[in-house]
Amino acid sequence: MELSLLLEYGWVLLILILLEGLLSADNALVLAIMAKHLPEDQQKKAINIGLLLAFIFRVGAIFIISFLFHVWWIQAIGAAYLIFIALKHLLRKDHGGKEKEGKSYRATVAQIALADIAFAVDSILAAVALVIALPGTPMREIGGMDGAQFIVILLGAIAGLIVIRFAAGFFVKILTQRPSLETAAMLLVGWVGVKLLMHTLAHPAIHIIPHDFVEGPIWNTIFWSVMLLIALGGWFLSGKKTEQST
Repeated sequence: MELSLLLEYGWVLLILILLEGLLSADNALVLAIMAKHLPEDQQKKAINIGLLLAFIFRVGAIFIISFLFHVWWIQAIGAAYLIFIALKHLLRKDHGGKEKEGKSYRATVAQIALADIAFAVDSILAAVALVIALPGTPMREIGGMDGAQFIVILLGAIAGLIVIRFAAGFFVKILTQRPSLETAAMLLVGWVGVKLLMHTLAHPAIHIIPHDFVEGPIWNTIFWSVMLLIALGGWFLSGKKTEQST
């Protein structure tokens, strides 16, 4: 591969890793909230299984990306699911967590898997949109795309999973220390669901919202500003768990 082509691919890979890091932050938050009610040893196990599933879904999504471009309902299901669990928590009168404590380990892993499918589609579509414009290389095709492009997307996905692994553990720790922060966290989950809904409505098969708007600076500024406001509001309005409540 020529040096100029190598530098171009390297630059796009760097951008993709940063993009995956941003996209993985909300994924990690959702995983942390879903695993928080489990015992500490099962929390790590559930998150690790979630990461394994996320990796499988992402690699699979790269291979069938041409199919996914026409399948909008996967993201729609993911969006509806995240909004549903957020509303279910926020509208529940008893926030003491009894319902969560009764949820089995397997049910939690299944929930994580469902969320991971929606996030995998969102992540890979964004990655392909960034990488597909790169010039072709002599490498043979993998999964219907240039081999070098496939490798760049795969490396970006792996980087995103590394971010999720560390960020999810961090979020679990914060939510354990500040239980009242969970309401704000659920608002964030619902807002992430709105983001997936926006991507669904911008899908070429539906095209209710312009795709350029969803991928553009205005919507991204709105999304991350609201994320920051909810996080800061929840942090300052919540308090650390006292010794009596442990």
